[in-house]
Amino acid sequence: MVSATFRFYEELNDFLPLERRRQAFTCPCARAATVKHMIEALGVPHTEVELVLVNGESADFARPLRDGDRVAVYPCFETPDIAPLLRVRARPLRRLSFVADAHLGGLARLLRMCGFDTLYDHHYEDGQIAAIAAEQERIVLTRDRELLKRRIVDRGCYLHALKPALQLRELFERLDLARSARPFSLCIHCNQPLHEIAAEQARPRLPPRIAALYSRFLACDACQRLYWEGSHWRSMCALLAPLLDTVPPGPG
Repeated sequence: MVSATFRFYEELNDFLPLERRRQAFTCPCARAATVKHMIEALGVPHTEVELVLVNGESADFARPLRDGDRVAVYPCFETPDIAPLLRVRARPLRRLSFVADAHLGGLARLLRMCGFDTLYDHHYEDGQIAAIAAEQERIVLTRDRELLKRRIVDRGCYLHALKPALQLRELFERLDLARSARPFSLCIHCNQPLHEIAAEQARPRLPPRIAALYSRFLACDACQRLYWEGSHWRSMCALLAPLLDTVPPGPG
């Protein structure tokens, strides 16, 4: 019987039972088990893992486990440069476009508000989400561990928070999104680019009160929606302020 000792670090411990968190533990491994097989058998989706050290040396997911191996498993790193160590995947883990599962509509709209290309449809099934992520190299966002364990899903984030605003903060912190955010550049409804539109063009499409109060507008050509600096815009700015160094001006 082959057995190996595992130690998971930082937020990866959230996937483990309490008695295995933040400490080394030894467990039996299936015959011919690989690093990836055992990490997921222990409850941690492979998409949450950035670095694996086996006996102090970087290893990829396909590395077979041998009796007595000591396995250290690390999540995504934001500050340290671990490029010389990384062996888990050929490319960096993250690319800043997303596909959200059917329960994360609120988060999808907030990410679009921040300028991040985010696909979402409440009719998406898990197989469709996995296929979209693989074909378009998108990060899967979900609270479903089994979705992240699908073989074709290479990039993904399990959301621990339950409310959309807290989920957005969680992603900003985990993926260092602040530097890449482009607030108010995408339509929050259809994910298409927004552009400035002259007030003269916008006013015929607006309620008279809005047309009289505002003079700066953004438009989405795909769904024909218009945006202006109303109460919703102020609420969005308040939500973004703690996440960004500066919040850009509104339409125009």
